[in-house]
Amino acid sequence: IKRVCETELGIVSQCCQPRQASRLNMQYFENVALKINVKVGGRNTVLVDAVQKRIPLVTDRPTIIFGADVTHPQPGEDSSPSIAAVVASMDWPEVTKYRGLVSAQAHHEEIIQDLYKSTQDPQRGLVHGGMIRELLIAFRRSTNFKPHRIIFYRDGVSEGQFSQVLLHEMNAIRQACASLEEGYAPPVTFVVVQKRHHTRLFPADHNRRDLTDRSGNILPGTVVDTHICHPTEFDFYLNSHAGIQ
Repeated sequence: IKRVCETELGIVSQCCQPRQASRLNMQYFENVALKINVKVGGRNTVLVDAVQKRIPLVTDRPTIIFGADVTHPQPGEDSSPSIAAVVASMDWPEVTKYRGLVSAQAHHEEIIQDLYKSTQDPQRGLVHGGMIRELLIAFRRSTNFKPHRIIFYRDGVSEGQFSQVLLHEMNAIRQACASLEEGYAPPVTFVVVQKRHHTRLFPADHNRRDLTDRSGNILPGTVVDTHICHPTEFDFYLNSHAGIQ
């Protein structure tokens, strides 16, 4: 059902198993309702700071937040394409609704090829396209604002590919913006996110409750940007969430 709805009919679906629904478990029904609400364009949670426009670099002016990654086929699947996905926020200042696009590209190609593209049509001339352009247009239709700032989170890039990915994908973002309006060049913050590293951070004093959470870990929101970071590149370690162990 999901495959047909998504790939052939182009509609959103939500499936429920009879054996689960027949138990009349309210928690199950609440979870299904939350999923349906998001899929039909609703909001399940909104940050108070977002509503009150107190999030730095996001709520002071219309800002769109992108997230992008590339999934590669398993070893041995030599003919399968890699799949690039880009999601973007579709509301402001709440930044809770989002839209996603996917695109197939060359086997094991890490650089996202379909961020921006242009083709020459005999009838229409130069035709602009690409996922960034489409999502920027969708943001403006949804909010009645064109983004004054772009924050682009990029996952799945190894350290040896930083400069290559940054050069190509930043250029694609710039071209997508310029294709919408002459002179349109909002500032772009390009953040490469890496989760798989071997650095572990510990509080200086486990006995001080102002330095640790309930599990004894460093506090959520802790940023380390000195001593153990790259000597020339701009990088940092961020502990976003409280640890569960």
